[in-house]
Amino acid sequence: MKKRALIAGGSIAGLTMAYWLNRYGYSVTVVEISAGLRKGGASIDIRGEALNVAERIGILDKIKAKKITTSVEFVDAQNKCVAALKNFGEDSSGKDIELNRDDLVEILYQAVTASVEYLFGNQIKTIDGDNDKVSVGFENGLKRDFDLVIGADGVHSTVRKLIFGEESLFNQYFGAYFAIMKVDENLGKLNRGRIYNLPNKMAATSDQGNSMLLFRSPKLNYNYRNDTEYKKVLTENFADCGWEIPAILTAMTQAENLYFDELCQIKMQSWTKGRIALIGDAAHCSGFPTGMGASLSMQGATLLADELKASDGDHSLAFSKYNNAFHPLVEAIQATITAGLNFLVPETEEGIKLRNEMIS
Repeated sequence: MKKRALIAGGSIAGLTMAYWLNRYGYSVTVVEISAGLRKGGASIDIRGEALNVAERIGILDKIKAKKITTSVEFVDAQNKCVAALKNFGEDSSGKDIELNRDDLVEILYQAVTASVEYLFGNQIKTIDGDNDKVSVGFENGLKRDFDLVIGADGVHSTVRKLIFGEESLFNQYFGAYFAIMKVDENLGKLNRGRIYNLPNKMAATSDQGNSMLLFRSPKLNYNYRNDTEYKKVLTENFADCGWEIPAILTAMTQAENLYFDELCQIKMQSWTKGRIALIGDAAHCSGFPTGMGASLSMQGATLLADELKASDGDHSLAFSKYNNAFHPLVEAIQATITAGLNFLVPETEEGIKLRNEMIS
């Protein structure tokens, strides 16, 4: 009888895990709170070992076909380019593919075979585990037993909260908030992304119409699930700003699909407990200034699945090897967040000028 695995979260980490566990002979169920694939978000980078993962899955050519420009202009309030990077974010080996997050999610979803079960519009409510199984209760009243539960449900993971404790135990705030959405393709510029800075603030647009607003701030007390609250926060911080920010802000505050969150990392000593494991942002959110979130999600899911296969289903052994092997890489990547944030969002006018002179 096939071992049964439940994956919470149908995004990059969860779909990568679903592909491998299905291939390795598990009966796989994916539960996703959204009504379908979770879309939205800025472009992401696939680099390093994650490119090898994509090649193993057989999707590297599809990812390459969706590659978008990595050229970035830093502009002033009159939209004049004051500095530019032709290969923004590219690693030292030059092996880096930037694409829209939605495209990667769709490519991974198509790679997962039809034998995987999806529970869209649902979520985990309760988890009770013992030595032999994990009993899961769902939001819609369904109750099922599984051999493994994999939490791939993001930085605000329900699985992590139920099994490991409150998010505050693992969340390290890095002094900024950001909002991302597709605003208007007319704000973009062919084959260019653009970044405009004020002290402690950044606005950015891509040629695909994706836009971001980011501002440094002490930690705020707001409900991240309440869009009225965080749209008010955005308005208070960007209402009097120039460049194309008024148009971006108007679109964001009127939108129903705005993504707003704090810049943070998830840091844990262990990503596993009993028959439950965490992957992706639920385990080790690195923060977008590192440029490695999607790549780490694909790598971590693949490593854990490979260890489960190599251990012949001995999850305790596989979990131990996953923790020991992946922690050093994650910690090294997480350590780069401050440098990335300082580059993107200088704190002073002088800092903006020096950054631009450095790259111009």
